[in-house]
Amino acid sequence: MATKKLCDSFSKTLIDEVHKWGSMKQMGVSLRCMLDFGSVQSERNMILAAQFLHRELPVRIARRAIELESLPYGLSEKPAVVKVRDWYLDSFRDLRSFPEIKNANDEREFTRMIKMIKVRHNNVVPAMALGVQQLKKSLDPKLDYEDLDEIHQFLDRFYMSRIGIRMLIGQHVAVHDPNQPPNCIGYIHAKMSPIQVAKDASEDARSVCLREYGSAPNVNIYGDPSFTFPYVPAHLHMMVFELVKNSLRAVQERHMESDKPAPPICIMVADGEEDVTIKVSDEGGGIARSGLPRIFTYLYSTANDPVYERLDVGSADVVTMAGYGYGLPICRLYARYFGGDLQIISMEGYGTDAYLHLSRFEIHKNRCLDNVLFVLIQKHVRIVVACIVI
Repeated sequence: MATKKLCDSFSKTLIDEVHKWGSMKQMGVSLRCMLDFGSVQSERNMILAAQFLHRELPVRIARRAIELESLPYGLSEKPAVVKVRDWYLDSFRDLRSFPEIKNANDEREFTRMIKMIKVRHNNVVPAMALGVQQLKKSLDPKLDYEDLDEIHQFLDRFYMSRIGIRMLIGQHVAVHDPNQPPNCIGYIHAKMSPIQVAKDASEDARSVCLREYGSAPNVNIYGDPSFTFPYVPAHLHMMVFELVKNSLRAVQERHMESDKPAPPICIMVADGEEDVTIKVSDEGGGIARSGLPRIFTYLYSTANDPVYERLDVGSADVVTMAGYGYGLPICRLYARYFGGDLQIISMEGYGTDAYLHLSRFEIHKNRCLDNVLFVLIQKHVRIVVACIVI
């Protein structure tokens, strides 16, 4: 079946506008800025934030749409990637057709609209993963994945941008919730307990393991349960869930035939001055040294093809133990988005240690992770609201 060209689905006027907005500079927003700005939930702040998003989101979305149309090795022509491209163009059109935001009613309507955009993009990751799998099957099997560096660089940019877009939309939508939990400012928890998040994520990962294997190793968590720091619980939950899920699968498969109980996964939470570090350790046999350079690439996985391969992209919501090889690369992007990192150290024949570093951004108030500017364009006037920390 022939892939639909961009001009077949969208008007030339829209395509020209996408290229115009895609050439504009995007503005960065740090976690500290979102925390400070969201802590004062006045009507004026909500309108200013909506005006910023009305101008900023089309730039970010247009950039991704342009890239999706010009990927190497024919990736742009894969049906799953075309679907993702169309989602981005539909969202760009929705944003650009929304009128100027002048009052609280406009802001509420805008918030409802961007909430729907966020839902539209829920399955972008499995859809893109399916597109990459489709590409992988069409490539020479002798081709080294490291030779596809251009694809890996694009996917890093694409997913990092997606994290930012969803964070901006999600934060703005969440601050409207009148029933936010204590100490929460939108997506950000000012007193998040990494121990509690690790417990919740581990239980979720064990549930998936139980479903697939019928049993699951225990997970032991060590650290100060009273320790808290400002972070995004949803991001940490996703990262710990993926790391624990990988460890559970490795341990379960290595010890499946043993008469002895499977060794537990160990999680250690350490509070440092610069970083909060979470170590996830397992005795799942480790990774061969030759495989370590590939664990952060998007075309590499030690598991069989995932169940998503047999599902329609629009309904890809089943969590599996492994498959696309996206867990570690995306975990690292989530960690790096707010100044952290993810490192993997493995001992083949024994097990693997994953070190998740989370930046203690509150001690770096004079270091914005980005150029923190809210650029709000109103009729005949440009209002620039900057987060300035002395």
